[in-house]
Amino acid sequence: MRSDRPAPVMWLLLLGLMLGLGMGPAKASKGDAQALVDRAEQTLQGFRADPDMAWFRKHLPQARGLMIVPQLVKAGFIFGGSGGSGVLLGRTDGGWSMPAFYDMGSVSFGLQIGGEVAEVMLLIMTQRGMDAMYSTEFKLGADASVAVGPTGVGAQAATADVLAFSRSKGAFAGLTLEGAILAPKDDWNSAYYGRGVRPIEIVREHAVSNPGANGLIGALKGR
Repeated sequence: MRSDRPAPVMWLLLLGLMLGLGMGPAKASKGDAQALVDRAEQTLQGFRADPDMAWFRKHLPQARGLMIVPQLVKAGFIFGGSGGSGVLLGRTDGGWSMPAFYDMGSVSFGLQIGGEVAEVMLLIMTQRGMDAMYSTEFKLGADASVAVGPTGVGAQAATADVLAFSRSKGAFAGLTLEGAILAPKDDWNSAYYGRGVRPIEIVREHAVSNPGANGLIGALKGR
């Protein structure tokens, strides 16, 4: 059932204007998509090597999916928000999937501190969480429960659909993803795979491939 909340695309376009992240109607580029995949691989390697991310490494083998946002930017004054682009990979009996491209953003009101950046990992732990990822209207905390780890998760880890982890680049303190909206970047998915393709076809059905993502998938396998 559709809710009365604003469509994710409208929120993300507004957020893109505020943050200057290019979430607007810029033409999709296969090169830009590959650059995001490469940054996602670097981010994953950083989390794997970080001694403070033992909790992330412990839960990754149980995850049904993983979203990597190499750069989540928080900016604005009075009207603000955070936003970035990321990739979603899913795990099935056939192993890890190719990446599907997404935008992620949230809008907030009140005094903001600009210029803050974080790397974000979302471990999707349940089938409900994965099903929400395949939709065109996905709001963390509404369509899937989210817990921020490792601090403050506690017993929530056993029931949360999504576990979120972040590494700050600057003063990005008190990260909260409750209410953040994720929307597929359909034009990037089309550009990267050479045809129109939905996230569910990429992630669950393994319908397409691109050798440019082999390094990222290898990193997920621990290679």
